[in-house]
Amino acid sequence: MASVTPPGLAYEVEHDLAHHRFQARIQGYLALLDYQIQRRRMVITHTEVPEAIGGRGIAGELTKVALRYARDKQLKVVPKCAYAEQFFERHAEYQDLLA
Repeated sequence: MASVTPPGLAYEVEHDLAHHRFQARIQGYLALLDYQIQRRRMVITHTEVPEAIGGRGIAGELTKVALRYARDKQLKVVPKCAYAEQFFERHAEYQDLLA
C-alpha cells in the first residue's frame, strides 16, 4: 500500500491498489474513495467520510490524490458518485481528465 501525505495535512492518504481504494485514517475513522479501472479509465464509484470527521476537506483531498494518480498513469476519469461529480463541477483545473 502506497502512502501520500498531502502538503499541509496531518494525515496520510494511502493507496490500496489491491482493493482499488484511496483511504485515510483520522481519529480512528476511515475515509475512503473507491474506484475501478475500466479500459484506461478510472471510474470513481464511491466517496465516504464519516460524519464525525466531516467538514474538513477530507473527501476533496482523497479526490485530489486519486486524480493525481490518474494523471500520472494517463487515465481518463469517470465520476460515478455524487461527490466526484460535484468535485469536477467546482474544479475546472481537472476538466482535462474527464472521459
